[in-house]
Amino acid sequence: MSTRRQLRRFDLKHLERHDELLGVDEAGRGALAGPVVAAAVLVTREFLGSRWADANARRINDSKQLAVVERDALYLEFETLAAEGKIHANFGTADVAEIESLNILGATKLAMRRALEGIYPPSAFVAPPAEPDLFSSAEEIAAFVPQVRARILIDGLSLRGFPYPHQGIVQGDTRSLCIAMASIIAKVTRDRIMVELDVKFPGYGFAQHKGYGTEEHRDAVLRIGRCAEHRDTFLRKLIASRTDPGQLGFLSDD
Repeated sequence: MSTRRQLRRFDLKHLERHDELLGVDEAGRGALAGPVVAAAVLVTREFLGSRWADANARRINDSKQLAVVERDALYLEFETLAAEGKIHANFGTADVAEIESLNILGATKLAMRRALEGIYPPSAFVAPPAEPDLFSSAEEIAAFVPQVRARILIDGLSLRGFPYPHQGIVQGDTRSLCIAMASIIAKVTRDRIMVELDVKFPGYGFAQHKGYGTEEHRDAVLRIGRCAEHRDTFLRKLIASRTDPGQLGFLSDD
């Protein structure tokens, strides 16, 4: 069995005690510029056993392992599946100001929360009482049925202080089909945003490197200065390497 076919098998195993599975991943966490984008994809046992999944699951992988043409093609197919109600998908973003304010981890959690809220609000995941108290008996706890029987899988380590109960899956985008689908949606969405920013802030090559720290991008920052979409905290080492950091101006988006 190929690695890509194992992605669907992994999800089916995690659906044994749940009705739905939600995969979550992000794009842009390590970039020097632009937002961080997260996506959430909800799948069911019925979808994983569908003709589409049987024929196409092998095409899905971590977005970074796919060619641009294949990512874009799958994104369009996901849109069709969502329109037909066969999957549910949503994305959320955290902008540069939020990254600077919350740090990249906090902003990533914010983007993931926004992606999930488009499918289920946090209040839908009501946890049972930990132990009997004045308002619940042991029998009531044993009979507790949550409002949403969905399991959330997030790529990477589990997140502290996150409002949704979830399980972290290290390298989840290469192990879980729904996480890999989320990674594709997050990547394509963010790439499109960066292409738009390339028009708004020419000279940096955002459309090519998507805001990551390539040599071309670093040289452009040192040559023409920062723009409003650059993450100041991510540029500190680059700025420090300049003889006169005061010359590194800030370009407004006005």
